[in-house]
Amino acid sequence: MGARVARMFRNFNLENRVHREISRDKPRAAPRHPETADPVPGPSEVTEGLNEKNAPLLKHLRSLYVESTDPAEPAQSSRQEGAEEERRPLQYSVPLDQLGLMGLTDVPKGKLTLAEALKALSSHQQQPQTWTAEKIAQHYSLELKDCKALLNFFCPFRVQIIPPANAQTKRITDS
Repeated sequence: MGARVARMFRNFNLENRVHREISRDKPRAAPRHPETADPVPGPSEVTEGLNEKNAPLLKHLRSLYVESTDPAEPAQSSRQEGAEEERRPLQYSVPLDQLGLMGLTDVPKGKLTLAEALKALSSHQQQPQTWTAEKIAQHYSLELKDCKALLNFFCPFRVQIIPPANAQTKRITDS
């Protein structure tokens, strides 16, 4: 009820008050200081500074000497020569047609394909005494620290069931 009364007083004679405010003279802006009156210089002032020679800059430019040489051989050619000795044949293969990888026969040393990584992880999980980190690193040409990190931090087959917070929470059971 109070909002209606407040709205009536707020909107009373609104149109006349608006016309009175619009017709009122606007205050004039304060005059600018002479130094800041024209902050943007004209085109003639800008071109004058461009065409003049600056003696200290010219002196520094004359003292500068640049010597440029081409590299002896491109970096990619050294990679291609050593690439043959740094590759290893695939240890475990998957039908690559499904993955869109046609003709993959070898991988760089120190790297694994997804199929090889899954095979190594599953074999370590099933037989941890046989497939130790050292044996996996040797079998797949990996560094030992990378292999240990892979086995410690990459666990795709671990399923954790989080119990409910209280015993009254309903759970889905096999029926």
